[in-house]
Amino acid sequence: MAMGSFEEDELIRMVQDFMESESPSFTNSSPPNCHTLSHKTQYFTLQDVLRSESSTWEEAKVVRCVMKHMKSLRDAQNQKSISVMSNWLVKNLKRDGLHASLYQTSWATSLGCPAGEYEYIQVFINEDENNGKRVRLIVDIDFRSQFELARPTQYYREMTESLPLIFIGSDTKLCKIISILCSAAKQSLRQRGLHVPPWRTTSYMQSKWLSGCHHQHQEELDQNNGRKENHRVVVAPKDGAPGGGISKWIPPMVKPKRMDMAFAGSALTCQFSNEHKMFLKSSFGISQFWPN
Repeated sequence: MAMGSFEEDELIRMVQDFMESESPSFTNSSPPNCHTLSHKTQYFTLQDVLRSESSTWEEAKVVRCVMKHMKSLRDAQNQKSISVMSNWLVKNLKRDGLHASLYQTSWATSLGCPAGEYEYIQVFINEDENNGKRVRLIVDIDFRSQFELARPTQYYREMTESLPLIFIGSDTKLCKIISILCSAAKQSLRQRGLHVPPWRTTSYMQSKWLSGCHHQHQEELDQNNGRKENHRVVVAPKDGAPGGGISKWIPPMVKPKRMDMAFAGSALTCQFSNEHKMFLKSSFGISQFWPN
């Protein structure tokens, strides 16, 4: 069920109040101090993407829950590491009835893209507009910092400052943001006379959130596959700790099976000898060499 205009305005206000409380709002239509037409076009394109995705009731619920918990964490001035806060947030989102879990991507080295891994939160929602089809939402509480550069140009700095501190959206929306920001980062680095590092390429940034090599929580594997599989182990949190530790899946050591050739040869020889013995007994009555 789609939200009405009032709910949409309320959702936008909530996102603005929390995400952009210390920086320019991402809904601000005023371009930065651009010097070229391409920069202005790029900036407005980014703003359109950030505002383009229409929200449903289910998505609005995710946004409200995330904002509520992160605001309580901020009000308590309980600043912990991103990993600890992510664990804590997942636990609270589950209490709200959401299908949330930590999600870790990992990818191998490829041409121009070094290996790496990244962790964020994913939430599955059912959209009535898509016949109840499950839709994945990415929740990254450390989103903006992933695009920061050393010695950025003024234009690129203003582009990154227009990003939300916390990203909540679909894979499609994220891909568009990555494409725009990586292009702007490339321009910024070249203007500074610097080469584009592999970890700022589009392929690397996409691998962070969209890599096919991933690990999931045990409970999600059980639900998807209908059986227990040890691809990932969730360690129970310590008393008082906001979340639990996670250990990666380690494949079991498989010992190759070896056939004992000496044993195999003995079996064949024994079988042949028995058959030969029976033949000699029946044909020539010879049995003194093979007692029964």
